[in-house]
Amino acid sequence: MDIPIPLGERTEIVSFPDDWQVKVIHPKAVSVGEARDVIREALQSPVHAPPFSEFISPFRRPCVIVNDATRPTPTARVLECIYPELAERDVTFLVATGSHRAPTEEEYRFIFGDLWEWASKRVVVHDAKASPCRLLGRTRFGNDLHLNALLWEADCIIPIGSVEPHYFAGYTGGRKSLMPGVASYESITVNHRLAISPAARLLTLEGNPVAEDLNDAEALMLDTFHLFSIMTVLDGAGQVYAARAGHLKYAFRKLVAMADEVFVVDVNEKADVVITVAREPTDIDLYQSQKALENVRHALKDGGILILVSACRSGVGSRAFLDLLASEETPEAVVKRLKAEYRLGYHKAGKMAELAMMCHLWAVTFLDEETIRQAKMRPLKSVSEAIKEIRDMKGSAVSVLIVMDGGMTIPRVKGA
Repeated sequence: MDIPIPLGERTEIVSFPDDWQVKVIHPKAVSVGEARDVIREALQSPVHAPPFSEFISPFRRPCVIVNDATRPTPTARVLECIYPELAERDVTFLVATGSHRAPTEEEYRFIFGDLWEWASKRVVVHDAKASPCRLLGRTRFGNDLHLNALLWEADCIIPIGSVEPHYFAGYTGGRKSLMPGVASYESITVNHRLAISPAARLLTLEGNPVAEDLNDAEALMLDTFHLFSIMTVLDGAGQVYAARAGHLKYAFRKLVAMADEVFVVDVNEKADVVITVAREPTDIDLYQSQKALENVRHALKDGGILILVSACRSGVGSRAFLDLLASEETPEAVVKRLKAEYRLGYHKAGKMAELAMMCHLWAVTFLDEETIRQAKMRPLKSVSEAIKEIRDMKGSAVSVLIVMDGGMTIPRVKGA
């Protein structure tokens, strides 16, 4: 059985033994319409809000919050639909980097599309460590929420985002455009430290401390700002499947179930081997590619082999998580240290270490082998090399699950 497996711009044809049980899954195929029509319908019939043209009518200084290039949000398509309402206003575009780096010129052109030349003179990039921030309020977890001060200079806020499953916040999108999108480094750190909890997990909002901290932030946002959110769900090909606009909370909640329709794929049983492919934009670096591991962990048998396939186009990403992984000899020591101290990025180290304790972690990437070893993973030059070794180890009757977009696909074992 020959199966093509992508790695960045390359494709490897991998031959699997005929007596192996191999299953390939993608985000589910769903019917999509014309993107502009779907978005315009959401703008004209928003959730618990007037149509966008009516909402924005009294405002002159809107702040439009857009995601950076680590999210697949179709920002350019949304901006094309609302450009007529923005063109004559004193608009600011605030790039919600969270704790990430600023976009490159190429990434700006991806984010803004044909409107980049117009938007470029109005863009401000949030810097979690340096941007002036103001106190919004405090959450039940004692998180003093400081957000970019530009929000208070605007007379309305328009966050543009996309809703997908998230490995510790439950789902991305909605309120995450503001928190952690344009929050201070300290506020993000307090929120992300909650990800250490076993209750901070995929597809879960209720009882998830990270999500509940965001719920409190959301309530404070709604009390403070005039908000009109524009959110989408994409299919596996990056096409707009659904859109909702209007009320920040309720538009987000409407899209959660629709995200499940695309990204949650039922499988009959756990596999001996799971191959998870990080596709663009998740393959931007190792830090982001970790999501492709976490999303599939529950489909792997204990003691199984989990193989990450990712270009890691920009390298490692945040160094904090790799530094922690590299600082200890064993995954168990990493987890122990994490309980004693926390820095932003350590939550990913904790999740990686937990995985390394339950299974064999292998990686096929363009990163150097020493970096992969520091991440508590075994470097391999190709998937074919991995398959040959597994065949020598396990022989026949091996079950393999290949998740072709591990950053966006959640295999859910029936009955689990």
